[in-house]
Amino acid sequence: MVQIAVLDDYQNVALKMADWSGLQRAHTVTVFNQPFSGPDEVVKTLAPFEAIGVMRERTPFTRAVIEQLPNLKLIVTTGARNASIDVAAALERGITVCGTPGGGMPTAELAFGLLLSLARNIPYEIGQMISGAWQTTVGVELIDKTLGLVGLGKLGQRMARVAHAFDMKVAAWSQNLTAEKAKATGAELVDKDELFRRSDFVSVHTVLSPRTRGIIGDREIHLMKPSACLINTSRGPIIHEQALIEALKAGRIAGAALDVYDREPLPKDHPLRSCPRLLLTPHLGYVTQETYRAFFGGMVEAMEGWLKGAPVRVITDSGYGKA
Repeated sequence: MVQIAVLDDYQNVALKMADWSGLQRAHTVTVFNQPFSGPDEVVKTLAPFEAIGVMRERTPFTRAVIEQLPNLKLIVTTGARNASIDVAAALERGITVCGTPGGGMPTAELAFGLLLSLARNIPYEIGQMISGAWQTTVGVELIDKTLGLVGLGKLGQRMARVAHAFDMKVAAWSQNLTAEKAKATGAELVDKDELFRRSDFVSVHTVLSPRTRGIIGDREIHLMKPSACLINTSRGPIIHEQALIEALKAGRIAGAALDVYDREPLPKDHPLRSCPRLLLTPHLGYVTQETYRAFFGGMVEAMEGWLKGAPVRVITDSGYGKA
């Protein structure tokens, strides 16, 4: 009988999103719903487990953690890679690391929902209605406004297509973006400074790496129009957190919306929680029924394959340490 752990199931839905019955008949499956306080608690709690399923980048598995889990034989991460798992350290200890299929592109849907919420002050007006008020703000239309995309990969391209449906203009920039690729998506390639100067909404869709960490800081935010808004559904450290807080408090930009943070879950006393002109969501970008079914169904498949001696979607390079 193998002891299996499923971590960070915040909504307590992991066992409902896939058929775990085969594993549960022959093995012990334990689900953890709360985040661990730190590496020491991870090691202490997970020491007995041989197979662990992790939601990508919620619980880090560093070399130090992995080396203190002598019973660990299998790690299954949701998605195709996980920058918070030291795969090299796992492989050195004979631990198999597997991934799962991904979902669709729900993060882009959330990002555009946040854009609409900023444009029409939707969350604020809902609160005002509940308190008894009526029509307290004036929104803006999206037609002819410019959406600036930092990153034009799959999610950025989807954002561009949605923006065109609203008759928006689309500008894009990233370190590797070419004019041909931008044009194929109906976007205009501009340099970084021009993107921040011109855009009415800037939305971040690039991966976190040493080249992108802190790539949006005080300088870039100062370039934005006072009427512009900044949206981040990618990774928190891409934006310099303190620079954004100071800009919002000073009213230098019209607003911002964040789904990702330097530290997650976001501490209850974090200054972002009381920042003006800021919408906050708790990293919901990939949190949909469809994506969770793909994630947890793939997790079950990977565990069953490993138990049969035929692991699937084996990961040999997570990009650990590059983020």
